[in-house]
Amino acid sequence: MRSSGPALRVAPIQEFPMHRYRSHTCGELREAQVGQAVRLSGWCHRIRDHGGLLFVDLRDHYGLTQCVADPDSPVFKEVEELRSEWVVRFDGRLRKRPQGTENAELPTGAVELFIDAMEVLGRAEELPLPVFGDVDYPEETRLKYRFLDLRREKMHQNIMLRVQIIDSLRRRMKERRFFEFQTPILTASSPEGARDFLVPSRLHPGRFYALPQAPQQYKQLLMMAGFDRYFQIAPCFRDEDPRADRLPGEFYQLDVEMSFVTQEDVFDALEPVIRGVFEEFGGGRPVTAPFPRITYADAMRKYGSDKPDLRNPIVMQDVSEHFRGSGFKVFARLLEDTSNEVWAVPAPTGGQRTFCDRMNSWAQGEGQPGLGYIFWREGQGAGPLANNVGAQRTEAIRTQLGLKDGDAAFFVAGDPEKFAKFAGLARTKVGADLHLVDEHRFEFAWIVDMPMYEWDEENKKIEFAHNPFSMPQGGLGALEMRDPLEINAFQYDVACNGFEIASGAIRNHSPEIMRKAFAIAGYDPSVLEERFGGMYRAFHYGAPPHGGIAPGIDRIVMLLAGVQNLREISLFPMNQQAVDLLMGAPSSVSAKQLRELHIRLNLPQG
Repeated sequence: MRSSGPALRVAPIQEFPMHRYRSHTCGELREAQVGQAVRLSGWCHRIRDHGGLLFVDLRDHYGLTQCVADPDSPVFKEVEELRSEWVVRFDGRLRKRPQGTENAELPTGAVELFIDAMEVLGRAEELPLPVFGDVDYPEETRLKYRFLDLRREKMHQNIMLRVQIIDSLRRRMKERRFFEFQTPILTASSPEGARDFLVPSRLHPGRFYALPQAPQQYKQLLMMAGFDRYFQIAPCFRDEDPRADRLPGEFYQLDVEMSFVTQEDVFDALEPVIRGVFEEFGGGRPVTAPFPRITYADAMRKYGSDKPDLRNPIVMQDVSEHFRGSGFKVFARLLEDTSNEVWAVPAPTGGQRTFCDRMNSWAQGEGQPGLGYIFWREGQGAGPLANNVGAQRTEAIRTQLGLKDGDAAFFVAGDPEKFAKFAGLARTKVGADLHLVDEHRFEFAWIVDMPMYEWDEENKKIEFAHNPFSMPQGGLGALEMRDPLEINAFQYDVACNGFEIASGAIRNHSPEIMRKAFAIAGYDPSVLEERFGGMYRAFHYGAPPHGGIAPGIDRIVMLLAGVQNLREISLFPMNQQAVDLLMGAPSSVSAKQLRELHIRLNLPQG
């Protein structure tokens, strides 16, 4: 049934000496209010006709109340006309539900409202997606009609969980004597590792603001200004390709900075905050305490990732010596180059040829030539590799890896810098397919000693590996005397269940170190003045040692909500093409607006 027009009063309303729309919410009525005159307003969540007895489950933000009308109700005919998601006001008397009809799973399940007056406040056309139930609808429909999608119980719960988590983070930071500040949104472009969103300036033709990828420079300047302990629930903007664990366009982080601190001070301040939130909202799932420290180099060698999922018990090992000079010529020849290695991915309980063959096929689907393997049965190794290297070497591999009959191992070979990521994917695949991962816990770790620089193969130059404002380990001396690719920084991440949920660093606060660090990455000294002039100048006027971190709020909520996509915990996200289907952004602008900005479009052809 479709209709339009203003809200319509469809029956005489008994005048209640109460609020225009409600005396109670739909989630608060209990047996103690039985007999009272009640006024409720909300959405018709579900309507049921039980042979002349009409039931309407009325829903608002706070809960759901069963409302009932029978032929004796003065508005029975009007209640019959109601449809799903109409917004209505009901007046009536609260009564106990008949014995045997109570709903113990519903907080209001012992009572019901007998309707004796009503008003339609807002009609609803036929819905493009259902609000009742958990039917999975296409993402395009869900995002275009996000206001309906957010009415669904699970989505509503996820958003309110987000609210509660942010409240908890804010409270915990204030309890630890941090002060909340707000930094500018319109700022200058800077190399944070992603593309900036640019905003043209009308008052300064041909010049652009940038939306902040993070409040990095501002929070450091706050330390220069003497504010000591800063935090902010900060919006950040990065023009990056979207993926499941990263929203296109914008995200939020708990941005933190502290003065006169070492790396350990940052860990001591933030670990209880992060752990406390996961303990508060994790539903009793175990949380690591304390967080272990893993160097970046060890994380890559053992897990093939700088954000390892430690719920997966598999630890990769270097087994090069067992293949050096062996009968397996492919690996033996590779190992003649001392930069090459062979790593093993143990697979407890994976010792079936069918599983090994599936893994080999998976590797080929990932663009690899294959995935060598050995599996053990009846006290000996089996498979092509075992036949080539012989029983003695096969047994030595089994002993090193701590495997037994019924287990297997997979092998990757070459330059570890090139295959480590694939090896990590294989570790993840094995752990998931063999059900080795404990899904009901949160495993954290600090990843420390991050590399200061990395080699940019595309541009054939040294580039910052992570945050360009970090303090190199060894200070100016390391920058002047050591190979840049061997220098670590006082940079650190927090990993949880295979996700990076926080990143931070002890900052460089010396203008000399800043000049040298940027020079190594190919930045001319003039660039410091042009792009980082505010912070660079501040370093010349008494800069305290300082450091900070930025946990990602979206990923924290995603983990605690138990969902796999950030769109499930964000209010109005864009789609995978970075388009806001609800509001129609990005959109065209008028010729007048372009003229005011002194901009002429040069659109791609075709």
